[in-house]
Amino acid sequence: MSERESMPCDVVIVGGGPAGLSAAIRLKQLNADLEVVLLEKGSEIGAHILSGAVVDPKALDELLPEWRDMNCPMAQVPVTDNWHWALSKTGHTSLPHFIMPPFMSNHGNYTGSLGNLCRWLAEQAEALGVMVFPGFPASEVLFDERGAVSGVATQDMGVAADGSHKGDFQPGMEIHAKYTLFAEGARGHLTKRMKAHFDLEADCQPQVYGLGIKELWDIDPAKHVPGRVIHTQGWPLSESDSWGGGFLYHQAGGQVALGFVTALDYKNPWVSPFQEFQRWKQHPAIREYLEGGKRVAYGARVINEGGWQSVPKLAFPGGALIGCSAGFVNVPRIKGSHTAMKSGMLAAESIAAAIAAGHEHSELMDYDAAVRGSWIAKELKLVKNAQPAVAKFGGDLGTILAGADMWMRTLKIGLPITMKHEPDYELTGRADLFPKIDYPKPDGTISFDRLTSVSYSYTSHAEDQPCHLVLKDPELQLESELAVYGGPSTRYCPAGVYEWLEDEATGAMKYQINSQNCVHCKTCDIKDPNQNITWVTPEGGGGPNYPNM
Repeated sequence: MSERESMPCDVVIVGGGPAGLSAAIRLKQLNADLEVVLLEKGSEIGAHILSGAVVDPKALDELLPEWRDMNCPMAQVPVTDNWHWALSKTGHTSLPHFIMPPFMSNHGNYTGSLGNLCRWLAEQAEALGVMVFPGFPASEVLFDERGAVSGVATQDMGVAADGSHKGDFQPGMEIHAKYTLFAEGARGHLTKRMKAHFDLEADCQPQVYGLGIKELWDIDPAKHVPGRVIHTQGWPLSESDSWGGGFLYHQAGGQVALGFVTALDYKNPWVSPFQEFQRWKQHPAIREYLEGGKRVAYGARVINEGGWQSVPKLAFPGGALIGCSAGFVNVPRIKGSHTAMKSGMLAAESIAAAIAAGHEHSELMDYDAAVRGSWIAKELKLVKNAQPAVAKFGGDLGTILAGADMWMRTLKIGLPITMKHEPDYELTGRADLFPKIDYPKPDGTISFDRLTSVSYSYTSHAEDQPCHLVLKDPELQLESELAVYGGPSTRYCPAGVYEWLEDEATGAMKYQINSQNCVHCKTCDIKDPNQNITWVTPEGGGGPNYPNM
């Protein structure tokens, strides 16, 4: 068996999203001599980045104050027009801005592709000397003799599905570092291991999630209003006692980014977030923008929705969590890139100081303290009860209570309570207790089927490799996932990865995993009612190749 080569550095960062890239840039700003390595599992920086996105530039202003004059693509389209609609089945009501706390305004924000922002940030990082390696997923965490994190190992390449080595086999490389930052985004597979290994969630609420599904459309130029931002709530999820909402952002180049977020705490196992998104697009107020247009891209990714009470312990010997690996999304604002970037910057400052003091593999307690004393904490504490209020009391009453709590906290008279969460998978109900949902067939113009949609994510995985969607107990899928819950994986997956097939000869049911379709959204790892599916990293460069999502 081939031995792995190793590479020493000062800091290794796992993940090339906003948090990881901001950490890398800040490290080099503070000490140009630091050797910083950034690993990204996608084929290029931005390939796996998916977000609305309306970006609050607060952190970007701190990191690179002249960014607006540096050909940053996010500077192209400032928000000019902001709407929030409550949808019924055929109509909508605009919610007036004066009833919302001031921080809910999008004044001064920008709308555009977060993937393209990351590509631009990567250029800035490389110009400062950061070593950026796309197509190299970190698959294993390394520990020293004291149990501290000492780096990561990248995924082996050229391994066949049966575990044998193919002719092009290449062993992964060990990256040995004084400090390791985990910036994998929501439900990162190494982050999940670190949380368990160091018991990082012992003193916080469980993280909960929403599934965001997104498309890019080229629309009729006569309908395009650059900078217009529309958010919706209510229909169609109101019909299944679920909750979430839609967005439609007018961005550069005559495009709109539109998408739909379904909270994964839904109880009815017959709910299909993908199909709910297709229904939402058929609403007259949304369809109006899309008619005469053309879909050009599709993708999906889970979003942290737990808020401040779900932020775990952030530091452990030799490493730390930053960005959505930790969970800093402001759910009511539908924003998290600015808080992710700030957390990366704070971690970088802690690491630079530790290395300057001659430390390595220590626990960065000052980073954890810095986050909890920063504007990240101040912002998230204002909205900490918004998500659980809607989850507990429903879309109508929950929204009223959430709004009241946010107003009171803004006025510094908030109630001294912090509402709790339950893990999403625990809330999935038995199939026989809920009505099946008869979703309409796609029309091929506004609404589409899943497999056609996946082709617009430009997803690709190397053939003949081990399945990266691991079943702990295959029999449990038949005995429980199908028999008790009605096979919800065939509905919650937005990429058609999971199928139940009947053997024509015996009538026996077979669970089929089409891992080549996987867009790395992580929904299965979260929503499977038995926690029987574990997402691990596939071969480097696999997965979606989002153009400008």
